[in-house]
Amino acid sequence: MSKKPSITEEDFALFRDAVKGAKKLEQDTINPPQRQTSKPRKQQRFEQQSRDHAFYFSDEFEPLLSESGPMQYARQGVSKYEVKRLRRGVYVPDIYLDLHGMTQMEAKRELGAMLAACVKDGVQCASVMHGIGKGILKEKIPLWLAQHPDVLAFHQAPLEFGGNGALLVLIDVSDR
Repeated sequence: MSKKPSITEEDFALFRDAVKGAKKLEQDTINPPQRQTSKPRKQQRFEQQSRDHAFYFSDEFEPLLSESGPMQYARQGVSKYEVKRLRRGVYVPDIYLDLHGMTQMEAKRELGAMLAACVKDGVQCASVMHGIGKGILKEKIPLWLAQHPDVLAFHQAPLEFGGNGALLVLIDVSDR
């Protein structure tokens, strides 16, 4: 084991001579400028809109949805004929969202981002593929979609768009 060398009075005297005349600096209060983020402003705005759209999804609220037959929903004032057209596959989805393997929080965030993108780009129909698995997302996705103000209607997708494991969503883009 080696001992640390002790500092002698002679060493202190040499140090004092070396720093004689130096002024003590006061701490300045200027904060350094923040680094610029790598994301452009447009991307940041879109992410904020995605978070805003995910805000509509509550796990506590449970809308009254039909439990018999295929999953379907139409917002008040939307014709039941639109739901029938979704069921028949008249509307072809312009965007697909695959939520397989995601947690509820990830799925909620992605669903909000998809709805924000649809509203921004004027996409009227989207396919949300939640899968079947343990049925957790299959149960939650319709509850979340029914709460969103831009969702006009949704119906279990026809087989060519995912069948039991997907929903076709009709989105209100008329006023944009």
